[in-house]
Amino acid sequence: MAKYDYEFKKKVVNAYMNGEGGKQFLANKYGVKSSRDIMKWVNAFKSFGDEGLMRSRKNETYTFEFKLHVVELYLSTEVSYQELALSVGINNPPLITKWVNDFRIAGPDALRPKRKGRRSKVSKLKESKSTNIETTTSNNSEYLKQLEDENLKLRIENAYLKELRRLRLEGETLLKRPRESSTASEETSN
Repeated sequence: MAKYDYEFKKKVVNAYMNGEGGKQFLANKYGVKSSRDIMKWVNAFKSFGDEGLMRSRKNETYTFEFKLHVVELYLSTEVSYQELALSVGINNPPLITKWVNDFRIAGPDALRPKRKGRRSKVSKLKESKSTNIETTTSNNSEYLKQLEDENLKLRIENAYLKELRRLRLEGETLLKRPRESSTASEETSN
């Protein structure tokens, strides 16, 4: 996909907002590959103003809870990545795509912040009874977090499977209706 600068996007969005043409006309006029890009720019401009058209150079960090909330929203609703990104205030829909894919592959742990840098070396001389008690407490809290994450993952998976089953049953009923009506018409003709 081609990269467009802020001024160019602003000019195209202004043309669209002023009614100079539709998305396809403006895409052809300004040489934009896809008219969907124009609509993305317009929606981003409506939601975020001028910042929605600028490429962000800063790395936003999001909390584990926020990421999990966004993934749950995506899995439990029928909105697109673009719509969800705009509704939660993120101007980067592919980021949500990455979170959802990571979640599907590795579960909630994939959304946790990763440690950066080298691991610190622990001196074996400093071990004592107090550190053993602290280690046990931290292991318990870590285990509790894992159980909570697994519980959440199972609840989301359950909701997903229920929705999948509902859609499958809905599709089956739609497929049965024409057969039933054609069967009924055959019976009346005999």
